Amino acid sequence: MSGALSQAEAFARIRLLRSPNIGPVSYRQLLARFGTAEQALDALPDLGARGKTAYRPAPTERIEREINGVRAAGARYLFHDQPDYPALLAELDSAPPIITCRGNLVLASEPCVAMVGARNASAAAVKLARDFATELAQAGFTVVSGLARGIDGACHEGALGSASGGTIGVIASGIDIAYPPQHTELQEQIACQGLLIAEQPPGTEPRGRHFPSRNRIIAGLASGTLVVEAAPKSGSLITARLAGEAGREVMAIPGSPLDTRSLGCNQLIRDGAVLVQAVEDIVELLESFTGAPRSRFNVEEPGAPFDYAELRQLEWGEARADRSGDIARLLTKAPVAVDELIRQSGVGSAAVHMALLELELAGELERHAGGMVSRCAPSE
Repeated sequence: MSGALSQAEAFARIRLLRSPNIGPVSYRQLLARFGTAEQALDALPDLGARGKTAYRPAPTERIEREINGVRAAGARYLFHDQPDYPALLAELDSAPPIITCRGNLVLASEPCVAMVGARNASAAAVKLARDFATELAQAGFTVVSGLARGIDGACHEGALGSASGGTIGVIASGIDIAYPPQHTELQEQIACQGLLIAEQPPGTEPRGRHFPSRNRIIAGLASGTLVVEAAPKSGSLITARLAGEAGREVMAIPGSPLDTRSLGCNQLIRDGAVLVQAVEDIVELLESFTGAPRSRFNVEEPGAPFDYAELRQLEWGEARADRSGDIARLLTKAPVAVDELIRQSGVGSAAVHMALLELELAGELERHAGGMVSRCAPSE
């Protein structure tokens, strides 16, 4: 099922990620602390007890059904530490530890540009998006988008219409679910000629909360994100902001102030995104991308990176429920940086991260972009 992983460990990793209250950050912390997913699963009940909750990992029967579903869809699993996992995506703190995919994974290692925009896009914007995507694919870029109606679909079609056909579709459903239904043929074409990526297990219908998660993958795969047309407070702007938080280029095509579908792009440019009027603008910007974006988008400065190896040195005696209580008392429903919790708590960073992990397993912690966390009500 996975290159260097044993069948048992690959199975355990899928089970660990599908267990209650386990997200990308907590998954990586558990692997760092215990070395293997099998050992982490064994430790989960005790960690849950420290958070004063009875904890049960995902049932093995559910994971067996999921694996059968992935195989039936003609897809494969890709784990975060495998060599063909997309390198730019792996740089995100919130990168999905496991994805399912169909198609040509080499496309994700080529220079990628994300293109997003309105579902109810104008005819002119749809044509522009299709033309831009065709030219970008011809210039050697893989075009990444989310298979939504309007701009997304036009971008995929444009890239597929080029000689290279380089496009990646990232979906908010399981790998076996086509959404929207009118893009069933397009999604299958991308899986056969390009690359199709899903984070959710097979059989999962798209829900509202899945789309921001999908958007971070779209932004994470690419060195830059271009917004073609978007209204204020749209999902496309979320993708642009996630790209900015990841230290990638943020670009936007300006539009008429009389068209509400252009106001989001105009606002992005006002906030520091690069104004784009031709494909050459994108090529010039991304060909010279060194990891330091020229766009000056208004985003929070990231906190100091946490070395997960510190968790291996953490003694069990240091990981006590009373310490979790001390950290919990510093939290409110307003997001706060983990670095700030470390400063205010007066204990080591590894101890704080372990306390946050215990709270997360208990369903009392919510993680946000930029290394922020907040308190949430305990799960029922």
